[in-house]
Amino acid sequence: MTIHVQPVVRPEACPALVLNADYRPLSYYPLSIWCWQDAIKAVFLDRVNIVSEYDKVVRSPTFEIRLPSVISLKTYVKPSRHPAFTRFNVFLRDRFSCQYCGDREDLTFDHVIPRSKGGQTTWENVVAACAPCNLKKGDKLPREVEMWPRQSPFAPTVHDLHSNGRLFPPNYLHDSWMDYLYWDSELEP
Repeated sequence: MTIHVQPVVRPEACPALVLNADYRPLSYYPLSIWCWQDAIKAVFLDRVNIVSEYDKVVRSPTFEIRLPSVISLKTYVKPSRHPAFTRFNVFLRDRFSCQYCGDREDLTFDHVIPRSKGGQTTWENVVAACAPCNLKKGDKLPREVEMWPRQSPFAPTVHDLHSNGRLFPPNYLHDSWMDYLYWDSELEP
């Protein structure tokens, strides 16, 4: 006799992909996802539409609902035209690699022109750097230690970050999300 046991899926393993009112993700990198509690709260507050659901059901004494896997906002949120200057976006712009040696481990960020020498914390002066290269360079100018970034730092566009982000897909992608992600990629015949 064979007994089939359904694997227990905890609600925590069921995030919801959040789409804008035009059915595009609010953000790709990082991917716009909400925990199941926030998704259900937004459903009850009538702020989102459920587009797709998991098989998992959560219950209260008087109600039960299948967990949403994809939701769309009812109100359109205008996307930012300029990406935020964040550590994550600097790493994404630099493809998660040290701009001095190419290493991908133990990343920090480095001021090409050190702050002690008047350098500012801006897109045009900050690069991803591994800790050893950052320590080696210290607060010296690139010419003083002959350490030049592989690519000159620049303010990326949203398109630049999206292009780089495709090289680093998220660790978790549910099947129900695939129709809404990479909507601008070429389809297979």
